[in-house]
This record gives sequence, structure tokens and C-alpha cells, in this order.
Amino acid sequence: MQSLIGTGVALVTPFNKDFSIDIEGLKRIVNFQIDNGIDYLVILGTTAENATLTSDEKEIVIKTIVETNKKRLPLVLGVGGNDTLKTIKELQSRDLSDFDAILSVSPYYNKPTQEGIYQHYKAIAEVSPLPIILYNVPGRTASNVLPSTVIRLANDFKNIVAIKEAAGDIVQAMHLIHNKPKDFLVISGDDMITLPMILAGGSGVISVIAEGFPKEFSEMVHLGLNRKVDDAYKIHYQLSKAIDMIFEQGNPAGIKEVFKHLGICENTVRLPLVSVNDELSNRIKIFINNLYSA
Repeated sequence: MQSLIGTGVALVTPFNKDFSIDIEGLKRIVNFQIDNGIDYLVILGTTAENATLTSDEKEIVIKTIVETNKKRLPLVLGVGGNDTLKTIKELQSRDLSDFDAILSVSPYYNKPTQEGIYQHYKAIAEVSPLPIILYNVPGRTASNVLPSTVIRLANDFKNIVAIKEAAGDIVQAMHLIHNKPKDFLVISGDDMITLPMILAGGSGVISVIAEGFPKEFSEMVHLGLNRKVDDAYKIHYQLSKAIDMIFEQGNPAGIKEVFKHLGICENTVRLPLVSVNDELSNRIKIFINNLYSA
């Protein structure tokens, strides 16, 4: 899918200080992405604090983003979980007409076998009206979707079109890229190794850091896709310190701190997450000031 090549961002859900959804802040975030070269938007992923949103709040987030986007960028919706039947029911009951694809995380907490993971995605693929991006993030799910399972799924189901690969393992990513079907996309889910993955044959990224620095990170991704390696790595190393900082005390606390310093929204997160401490906040502020004064 051409619409999934390049830089996608996993949108945060901004909150007011009273923990209610900051609708105006969310609109500013969406326009900030569109105005600065992002290729597509991912809604209700992990970075959105999806686990702490009520059903009504999720509908508010979707409605706000869809209406603000005005069909300017492709939209991907996070639809996944560790209850296969519940995931299927959500797919069957939700209006997906505004979306180009779904992003579906591998089952967490249950720790299924590779066959269990295959059967989970098989059941989803058989009912999904949209193309599916698999999402492998072992650091959160406690189970790794092995390349052999991904390739089996990609070969068996034409509507499984990509994977967001966030194992942080460049060797595993290269194995996927080398053995995948021709049109299947391997998308980085790890900001720090996005450029190496692209240069190895990956198709881009679904990013967190790009949400705070969309112009710079998107430019790096496109330079990488165009094989302008030295120019791409210049930006990579320019942003690498920020990548470390935004994950240092948890996601999305770090990227929300960036937004606070940029004047886009508050840094509020919902428990059990907490905002970054003052020391890290100050380092993020210094980085932003230095980046834009250079």
C-alpha cells in the first residue's frame, strides 16, 4: 500500500489538567502533523493511552481527528487486543469508512504460542473489511511474533499488508525484509533504528518522535527512502538524543513534554503513567531551544 510508505505518527490523546480530553489540543496536534510533512496518522494506538480511554472518549478522539483531518492524510485505526472474539466484534460493529487500514497488536499478557498468534490474526483477517498492519512489540506484549509467523500470515492473507516491527532487533527486521512477499511492507516501530531499517529495505515508520518533530523526522525518512544516506544520517544523529529522552521515563509522557514546551498541549497523562520529572523536562526544553536556534 503506497499510502503506508513514509512517516506515520502514533497520535497522543492530549488531556486537560483535570484529565478530560483536550479537544482543541488534539486538533492542533493533527494540523501540526499535516503542516509539517507527515504521510499518515495512526489513531488509538498505545501512545494514545488507549487503555485508559472509555468507549465514549475513544469515539470523541476518532471524531475529532477525522473531522480535523478532512481527508488530507490517510488514517489508520488501532483495533486489537488479547481477546480475539472481542477484537472481531469491534471490527464488525465499527464504522471504518474513514480509515485506510487497521493496526492490530499481537495478543498481550496471554503469551500465546506462534500458532496461537497465527490463529488470532487469521480470525481477524477473515472478517476485516480493511487492510491489516500487524504490530509486533514484545516489550509490551511479552511475546515476539517471529518472522516465520509474519511471513506465513503475509502469504496466506492478502489483506495482511504490513507489519509495524517494534522488537528493536535489526537482525530480525532484516530477516523479515529479505523473506517477505514482494508487496508486503516492513514498517519500523522503533524510532532509533528507523533509518537502518529503511536502508535495509523497510518502508518507513510509525513513529512517536516524529509527532514532536514532524518536519525533521519525516525529512530523514524520505531521504532514507531516496537513498540519500549521508543527509539522512545527519538528521538521525541530530534527533537521536531526543529519541532517548522521550522514552526515558515512559511513552507518551516524554512526547507530551515536547508538546508542552512547543505550546501545543499540556503534558498531562493518566495514571498509572506520570509526567516526566523536572530534570528531564529541563533537558527536553534545552534540546528544543538548541534545535530551533541552530
